[in-house]
Amino acid sequence: MNKNVNIKKIVIDKPLKLDCGQTINNYSLAYETYGSLNEKKDNAILVFHALTGDQFASGINPITKKEGWWFYAVGSGKAIDTDNFFVICANVIGGCMGSFGPNEVNPDTNKIYGTNFPVITINDMVNAQFNLLNFFNIEKLFAVIGGSMGGMQTLQFVSNFPDKAKVAIPIACTASHSAQNIAFNELGRQSIMADANWENGDYSNQNKNPNKGLSVARMAAHITYLSKNGLQEKFGRKLQERDDLKFGFDADFQIESYLRHQGSVFVDRFDANSYLYITRAMDYFDLIKEHNGNLPHA
Repeated sequence: MNKNVNIKKIVIDKPLKLDCGQTINNYSLAYETYGSLNEKKDNAILVFHALTGDQFASGINPITKKEGWWFYAVGSGKAIDTDNFFVICANVIGGCMGSFGPNEVNPDTNKIYGTNFPVITINDMVNAQFNLLNFFNIEKLFAVIGGSMGGMQTLQFVSNFPDKAKVAIPIACTASHSAQNIAFNELGRQSIMADANWENGDYSNQNKNPNKGLSVARMAAHITYLSKNGLQEKFGRKLQERDDLKFGFDADFQIESYLRHQGSVFVDRFDANSYLYITRAMDYFDLIKEHNGNLPHA
C-alpha cells in the first residue's frame, strides 16, 4: 500500500477480545463514506467487502487509481443510491488497506507483524466494524449488505446485533464453507508459503515479496469465481490469439492467459499475509456450529 495516500481511519481504544483468545487495543480501522448522513441518522448502510476488496467501494480508488470494486452499484442514482443513503465501507481487520493487519508495525518490536499477527475471524471483523456506529452516532442502520465474504459478515452482523439493522442483504455467500471451499483456500495459502520469498511470513522486514505464490493463489481463487459452465461458455478451448498450438508452456489457451493476468495484477495491490489471514477467517466461519446446528436461530 502507498503510505503517502491519505486514508480515513479511526483508532479504536476500546479493547476487542478476539476469538483466538488475544485482546487488541488502540487498533486502526480504515473506512470510506459515500453520500450524506441525514439529520435523523437513519439512512446509513454498512457495506462489507469480499476477500480481496477494501473500503473503496465506489469512486476512484486512490491507491490503484481504478474504479471502486462496487462502482456500478454504489453512487448517485444507482442501486445503492447515495442521493438517499449514507454508505459506510471499512477495510476489515487483517486487511492491507489501512486497517489493523499483518503488514502493520508491531509497537512492541518495531517490526512488521507478519505471522505474529493474531488469527482473526469473521466475528472479529464484524465486532471491530460495529464501532463505526458509535463513531457516527448511529443508533440503527438502514441496512447491512455484502457479497461473498461480505455476505458472511452480513450474516454475522445480524446474528450478533439483531436490532441494529433494519434490512440485511447477504449476497452469494454461505453460513459455512464446504470442504471444497476450504481446499481451494488451502491451495492458495500453500502457494504463498511455498514461495521462497515468503520467509515464514517475515518477507516485509526483509524487503521481499512472495509475488509468485500470491499470484498462483489468486489464479486458483479465480477458478471458483465462475461455474464450470460459465468457464466453458466464456473460454471453452479458445486459443490465445493464434490459430494453432505452440507446443510449449506459454499461454496457449485463453483461460490460461486470463488466470495469469489476474494473478499478475493482483500482487500490486494485496499483501500475501493478509491473504493467509483472511482466507483462514473465511474457512473458520461457521454460523451453523456457532448456534448448535440451528441456523434459523442464528
